[in-house]
This record gives sequence, C-alpha cells and structure tokens, in this order.
Amino acid sequence: MNTAPAFYPIGTPETPWGEAERAEWLSRQSRQRSYEAEVLSAIEGLRPRFDVEEYGRLEYGSESFPLLAIRSRDWRDDLPVVLVTGGVHGYETSGVHGALQFVDQHAADYAGRVNLLVAPCVSPWGYERIHRWNPLAVDPNRSFREDSPAEESAALMRLVAPVRDRVLLHIDLHETTDTDETEFRPALAERDGKPFAPGGIPDGFYLVDDSENPQPEFQQAVIAAVEKVTHIAPADDNGEIIGSPVVARGVIEYPLKQLGLCASITSAPYKTTTEVYPDSPRATPEQCNTAQAVAVCAAIDYALAHQ
Repeated sequence: MNTAPAFYPIGTPETPWGEAERAEWLSRQSRQRSYEAEVLSAIEGLRPRFDVEEYGRLEYGSESFPLLAIRSRDWRDDLPVVLVTGGVHGYETSGVHGALQFVDQHAADYAGRVNLLVAPCVSPWGYERIHRWNPLAVDPNRSFREDSPAEESAALMRLVAPVRDRVLLHIDLHETTDTDETEFRPALAERDGKPFAPGGIPDGFYLVDDSENPQPEFQQAVIAAVEKVTHIAPADDNGEIIGSPVVARGVIEYPLKQLGLCASITSAPYKTTTEVYPDSPRATPEQCNTAQAVAVCAAIDYALAHQ
C-alpha cells in the first residue's frame, strides 16, 4: 500500500508542533475501546494460575490506568528470565492479545524452566484510542532511555530493572498497519516539522534484530515457526522492508539502544521485535494473535536450547 494524505490537518508544514498543536491533536483523539473490558479482565482471568502485579499507574487527566504484569508463580532465582512485552504501541492489537494468548495457552509449558515476566499492554491510553503515541504526542517506543519523556516506558524500565541482567530473552510484540502510512507517519513528520516521504507497508510478518548484537539463527528459527501460521513479508523492489535492508528472509536490523526501543531495555543475548500485518487480506485477527504467541514459543525454545 502506498496511499497517503497530501497533508496532515494539524500544524504548519515543516514547522515543529508547539503546545497549541499538541493540544489540538489531543482534542481529536477519542476512546474507541476499553482497556478494562478487553485487557484487565483477561489478566484477571489468569490470576488463579499466575502472579499479577501492578507495576505503575498512568494518570492522564481524569483517567487512571493500572499497568499490570504477569509473572510465573513458581519464580526461582536460579532460572533465566524471559521478558515478553506487548502494546508498547497501544494500537497494535495482536501484540496485546498475542501476549495474553501465549500466557493462557503456552506459559505452563515452561514452568520450572524459565521465569516469565509478561507486560501485555504497556500503553493502555494508546490501546483505548487506537493510537501509536501517548496523550503527550510522545512515542513510547522511542523513549526507553534515562529521563524518559514517556511514563509508559519509564514504568516498564523500573519493573525490569531488578532482573535486567538475568534476562535470557526479550521479545517485543508489534504490528505494522496501513494506518502507519496514512496517519502515524504523516503525523510524525508534521509534529517534528519534517517533510513526509511516502513509503509502503509490507504484506506479512517480519522481525527486527539488534544491529549491535545480531542473532541471525535465532531470528530465522522464529520466522520458520511463524511461517506455519501466517505468511512472511517479502523484500520490496529495493531489497528492503520499511526502508531497511533485508538481512535475511523476513528480518531487518535496527540499533535498538540508539533508537530508544523497548527491545533494548535488558542485556538479553536474544532480542527480537515482531511485526505482524493485520490489514493483509491473507490474515485474520486470530492468525495475527496466534502468530505472536507462536513467535514467543519459538523464541523461548531456541534461547533455552542455546543458552
């Protein structure tokens, strides 16, 4: 898909937003679904089998969002830690529900083998608004650094800090959607006062490896497992996916730490960011959720076999 608007309706082209533009943007955002009904209720249903903790609370105006994490009930200090995160971009639905599906259907398979720490919905305000940013027009997934401007990111880093050097694997569950091109990239360009360069959206699943510590065999093991559930995104005519060179089938690389991405918050030897394409005519929401859960299982299986 390559269709994009000619302009974004807020601000002056090539002039960064000020407070007035951010306020106008915020006024246009509306609640479209319920974090409590769709996410918190699912987490509550897991309490009989797992430990659930509130690791923070977001206060935005009159709204309050508890941030919940799910832990293995049989946590042991001698076991490696597996970190699963979803909903860093709240609008990326299968990241949230794929993480919950993994816990519900597969987490028990790893009891006594790893300590699981799952934060299924890092950005609940974005989940409800179906948006990439938080209400300050800040992208949490570019904010995982000291003095983070996003409380969503800061809260997760505080949660992970006690175990960050014991994490064997961190898998961060994302989506690439058509609205990336029609809404979020134009908004980003306008917010930052930069020209918008139209691009394309890859049709299929792909992974983002860490260019500072690439693990190609690990990434390919995840791709091979997910391919049984949904199709893998091909490279475009330039040999790229979303502007980055394809280094192996279905895999690109980013400098995770430099960009402040969620997958950079631990010293795990195995890190990956999943990207599902929910707008594909070849994929259903159920397939997208299952692809995320399968990716988590494949990642854990590989990490345990190669630790």
